[in-house]
Amino acid sequence: MRFQDQAVLVTGGGSGIGRAVCLMAAAEGARVAVGDLDADRAAATAEAVRDAGGEAHPVQVDVADPASATRFVEVAETALGRLDVLVNSAGIREIAPVLELSFEEWQRVISVNLSGTFLPSQAFGRRLVAAGRPGRIVNLASTLGLMAAPQRAAYVASKHGVVGLTKQMALELGEMGIRVNAVAPGVVRTALTERYFQDEAMTRVIRDIHALGRWAEPEEIARAILFLAAEENGFVTGSILAVDGGWTTGKKM
Repeated sequence: MRFQDQAVLVTGGGSGIGRAVCLMAAAEGARVAVGDLDADRAAATAEAVRDAGGEAHPVQVDVADPASATRFVEVAETALGRLDVLVNSAGIREIAPVLELSFEEWQRVISVNLSGTFLPSQAFGRRLVAAGRPGRIVNLASTLGLMAAPQRAAYVASKHGVVGLTKQMALELGEMGIRVNAVAPGVVRTALTERYFQDEAMTRVIRDIHALGRWAEPEEIARAILFLAAEENGFVTGSILAVDGGWTTGKKM
């Protein structure tokens, strides 16, 4: 198994893509630290991993808070005995025209999506370098880290930031044996996006923007994340892997 006895840390592990990563990594032999702002959701994912025969430890974390992000990494290392992989899956989004978007909402999205990727990665990287160990970081970007969409100013800015941060960390940390990559998903059906699927017109739009004519399920994104995190792909760093059903390939005329 690709992750046998490796320590995999996942932020946003209580739901959606993060939860799928926790379950899949554990199924491939990983010992998992499930980080989430919601302690109950983190505990539920950890319980699901254990029910399936794996090892998981829930950790409450606010990824936008430096002390909390550092504590998450430290607690995970203590519980798992080592550090190998960090998946930054925690994220939020807003829906508001750019001229109506409040600064508070802008700041909240940037803090969680961008600072919330930087802070755990920095803490993780520092521990690896101090121990002289290699490691892998996989970030959650988005198709909207590669292009724009209406009423998503903060989200688009934050995910473009994640793309840039991924490349910068890959450049600086590569010589230290730390690979950094990101996935850029299209629309994925999760609790965060479920409201889209309650509207028939929006459901049609989602189908139409993807060349494959459908949206993704969390497990499909999780597989791509674990591909980037696997040791067998050791020459891949600084890459942004679009897992978007062909959304960014082109527009249907």
